[in-house]
Amino acid sequence: MDNAYDVVVVGGGAAGLNGALMLARSRRSVLVVDAGQPRNAPAEGVHGMLGHDGVPPAELLARGRDEVRRYGAEIVDATVETVTGKEGSFAVTLDDGRTVEARRVLVTTGLVDELPDIEGMRARWGRDVVHCPYCHGWEVRDQPIGVVATGSMAVHQALLFRQLSDDVVLFLNDQPDLPDDDAEQLAARGITVVTGAVAGLQIEDDQITAVRLADGTAVARSVVAVGARTAARVPFLEHLGLSPVEHASGMGAHVAADEVGRTEVPGVWVAGNATDLSAQVGAAAAAGAMAGGQINADLVAEEARAAVEARPLRMGA
Repeated sequence: MDNAYDVVVVGGGAAGLNGALMLARSRRSVLVVDAGQPRNAPAEGVHGMLGHDGVPPAELLARGRDEVRRYGAEIVDATVETVTGKEGSFAVTLDDGRTVEARRVLVTTGLVDELPDIEGMRARWGRDVVHCPYCHGWEVRDQPIGVVATGSMAVHQALLFRQLSDDVVLFLNDQPDLPDDDAEQLAARGITVVTGAVAGLQIEDDQITAVRLADGTAVARSVVAVGARTAARVPFLEHLGLSPVEHASGMGAHVAADEVGRTEVPGVWVAGNATDLSAQVGAAAAAGAMAGGQINADLVAEEARAAVEARPLRMGA
């Protein structure tokens, strides 16, 4: 590692690596710091990404790392503890005590899923407990699916999974009764609604066999869908006064940014799920590429201004 870089990218997922790729190809000095905790690690494959459908997440990231290194970027397995300073001279401190300087910072640390406190749900997450019909839907098609309500998006989620299976049950999980319009839509689509609190998942032979209610009732299901609340992983930005805020969708907390990833702190950019809570891998990668290109353009403009200021006055000027 060097002591200073044009850009430090915090997070080595699809957004971070694609941002680093754009910057490195623009001959920027880049350091990617990755904690090695990708959100999609439990999944068998990445889906909905043209040309890479079904590729295991770890394999996709390994390919990305090789491509980024090919252009001279550096990657270190570490966690960022703090980011301090200001645009042009950020100090990025790692968990091993090392500190590097960066002219710009690109944050792509993604998010964490805050699952409801239901027995067995965390252990099955990314396997037969899923959240996204576009990421996992094809793989669970035609199976008995249970949608566990956690908020206002439950009816929407149940209707999306109904496209994939004609056997869908919505568990209200002690959520408020449904508005008449929602109840009518579910009934029209043949989606059963079950009231009462969900206590846990019944597991046999390493797979879900039923959803168990607090009153002891077991409803046979093979797959459970849940809309987890999400939160951006950015505690290291606190010293810059940059904290997550609630997303307008109600899905969780994100780092607010403009359409190209620029945050309210000059010199700090964000891409991927840390700002776009619903972005799939392809969208996160595209956002990383956009942010990387914009950061390079920002540095180009800064360097041009500095060159003009340093230029000797011409005779007669």
